[in-house]
Amino acid sequence: MDSEFNAVIVGAGFAGMYMLHRVRQLGLRARVFEAGSDVGGTWYWNRYPGARCDVESVEYSYQFDEDLQQEWEWTERYAAQPEILRYAGHVADRFLLRADIHFNTRVVGATFDEGANHWEVRTDASTGPIVTAQFLIMATGCLSSTNTPPFEGKDSFAGRSFHTGQWPHEPVNFAGRRVGVIGTGSSAIQSIPVIAAQAERLFVFQRTPTYTVPAHNGAIDPAEVSAVKANYADFRAANRRMPGAFGSRTPPRREQSVFDATPEERDEMFRTRWNYGGFGLLGAFGDLVLDQNANTVAAQFVRDRIAELVDDPNTAKLLSPTHTIGCKRLVIDTDYFATFNRPNVSLVDISSNAIERITPKGVVTGGSEYEVDDLVFATGFDAMTGTLLKIDIRGRDDATLREAWSAGPRTYLGLGVVGFPNLFTVSGPGSPSVLTNMIISIEQHVDWIASCVSHMRAEGFVTIDVTPEAQDAWVDNVNAIADRTLYPSCNSWYLGANVPGKTRVFMPYIGFPAYADTCESVAANNYEGFVLSR
Repeated sequence: MDSEFNAVIVGAGFAGMYMLHRVRQLGLRARVFEAGSDVGGTWYWNRYPGARCDVESVEYSYQFDEDLQQEWEWTERYAAQPEILRYAGHVADRFLLRADIHFNTRVVGATFDEGANHWEVRTDASTGPIVTAQFLIMATGCLSSTNTPPFEGKDSFAGRSFHTGQWPHEPVNFAGRRVGVIGTGSSAIQSIPVIAAQAERLFVFQRTPTYTVPAHNGAIDPAEVSAVKANYADFRAANRRMPGAFGSRTPPRREQSVFDATPEERDEMFRTRWNYGGFGLLGAFGDLVLDQNANTVAAQFVRDRIAELVDDPNTAKLLSPTHTIGCKRLVIDTDYFATFNRPNVSLVDISSNAIERITPKGVVTGGSEYEVDDLVFATGFDAMTGTLLKIDIRGRDDATLREAWSAGPRTYLGLGVVGFPNLFTVSGPGSPSVLTNMIISIEQHVDWIASCVSHMRAEGFVTIDVTPEAQDAWVDNVNAIADRTLYPSCNSWYLGANVPGKTRVFMPYIGFPAYADTCESVAANNYEGFVLSR
């Protein structure tokens, strides 16, 4: 096996595939290592019932190749996992990417050799030498490391158990079975209606209710697709100027305060966005994620809709969140609240009576045992840093990334880390990433990295590293922007609060346009904040 490359890329999801394509365009030799058996990243692993994207199909797609944009045909407004995985496979085939990807291979460590100015990358492969590369590019994804709380007795359960983030590749049939779902985050909200339609009995174990708004998904309108494809460039440009890099077709927002509108005007604005579907509710007025009183108005609107959709008042109350809307990721759903009107579905409140243990027969909480045949752990991910910190990454002076991030992740632009030369993270902490249309953020990052590498080679630079001053200033900037909003106001996976022992730090940068402009400015100013060495 070849062992010397210009770049090693870790991960073959949408970030890793596009990074490989761009590196090839530069005429460089690259090797991609992927733990799965095919491309797709999060869409390879997350095959749970009902899994689909929460960004519209015509937006959640690559824009780097016009022919690719024009030839691919989506079937639904919000594409389901199988369709997105087929799209990823189509891209891999179209650009012959698999030839440079080693599947079923997990990177376990990487060390920067200061004498040779390259990275030595180790995998779990039983044979083959250490691979070396000048550049190490981590395309490991923000939601790729699953999180399962250490429930007492978990391994004693005698039935089938699943995690939504590591779902079997073969279909799972719940017909005639008693099922317990632990968790009510995004993957649970998508899977619960599908499981409920199959199962004989479904128990949903909820600690914290989630704000979720309707997707209004359906077959995509061919006329709408034709209109987008006829003017894709302008459509993409409009989306790039949106805070999350998507949603330019959402009904227009009002920059004014929610309190500058009459109650009737507020209700009309909220209902228009509720009926349109998707994430647009929080953009109805300019102060909903800035002012707690304004936020309460939007939160109450959603709680009122829950009360209308759920027949039993007690169940509706349990399903109604009381925290700030938007401080945890807003979810979009199909028939989630209506599912609790089904006679075979029970909501089990574990907010005051936590799960005591898991037994061979089921789940014990509040002194009662709920007997089930199957358990589904919809308990989320160790977001943004989990996969990176599972790899033994060592930079200058043999310092580890885990040590560098012991008090929380610190990066410059979410792209580089002090003391780790020639290491790039795609959509890393400190970048907009999970607050955006991920594919747009990925393309922006990959293009920036490719341009940087091209510049280095043209100018004879061997290494690029981050200055401590630039990193400190950037972390302060990310925090200052977040602190002007309500995002950090509750325990969420944005802060790592779902993982016991993880340092609480708000990880994403808020605002894609300003971020992209900053990256362009950094590059234009001779990579300000970086040190490039020959």
